[in-house]
Amino acid sequence: MLTHSSAIMAATLSLLCGRSSILAFTPTTTRRAAALNIAKKMSSTINNNNNNHLPPPLHASIDEEVDPGIVPGTDLRIVKYPHPSLRAPNAEITADELSDGSISKIAKEMLLVMYAAEGVGLAAPQVGINKKLMVYNESGDKKKWLNEVVMVNPKIVEFSEATDVENEGCLSFPDMRGDVKRSKWIKVEAQNLKGKKIKKKFRGWEARIFQHEFDHLDGTVYVDRLTEEGRKEVQPRLDELIEDFGEGGAL
Repeated sequence: MLTHSSAIMAATLSLLCGRSSILAFTPTTTRRAAALNIAKKMSSTINNNNNNHLPPPLHASIDEEVDPGIVPGTDLRIVKYPHPSLRAPNAEITADELSDGSISKIAKEMLLVMYAAEGVGLAAPQVGINKKLMVYNESGDKKKWLNEVVMVNPKIVEFSEATDVENEGCLSFPDMRGDVKRSKWIKVEAQNLKGKKIKKKFRGWEARIFQHEFDHLDGTVYVDRLTEEGRKEVQPRLDELIEDFGEGGAL
C-alpha cells in the first residue's frame, strides 16, 4: 500500500522540480525571497487546482500512515510483514467470482480499509486474500470516489526504460520508508468488476501507485527494490517486525 506521506513527498518534489537552479545560483537574500515565493505558489497551486493529477495536498497531513485496526463495515485487516500472504502466489479471479458479487464486496471493503489507513492503494494480499485484485484512489480522498479504481487480474504489458526514484512507504511495513526506482510510464491490461477488459497507459504518480500494488500481486514487496544501502537502513526495523510476528513468517 502506498500512503499519504508518500504522496506528500511526491507532491513536494514535483512542485520544486526545475527550481533548484534558481535557488542555487543567486545571492542569499534573493534565494530567501525566491524560496518564499515558491512556497506561496505551491500553496496556491495545491489549493486552487483540485482537478489536476497531483497527489493529496501538502496541507492534508504530514503524519505517517496509520494502522486502522478494526474498520467499521468490514472484517478485513491489514497484515504486516512477514505475514505469509505477502509472499504467497495469487490466483486469477474467475468469471464466476465476478458474477456472484464476491469480488465486488471484497473491493468495496478494501477501499474502506485503504481510506481508514490513510493510503492511496491496497492489494488483496495485504488483507490476507491471495487474489489478483487491487484498488486505489490517487487522490487518497474518499470524498473523491469518482477517482476510485478497481483492477481485476491486472498485468503490465509494457513499461518505459526511463525511470525515476521516489520515497515510498507501505502499511504492511509500518514505521519505515525507502527510495524506490520505478518506470515513469506503463501500459497495463486488466478487467473491471463486470469482467470487461481494460487497457490503460499510466504516467507519473498513478504509474507508481499501480506498480507498487502490482508488485504485491507478484509476491514482491517494496523493500525488495531498495538499494543495498537502503536495505541496511531499514533492516533493524525489519528484524523487529520478524520478531513480533514470531514463527511461520515468510521472508
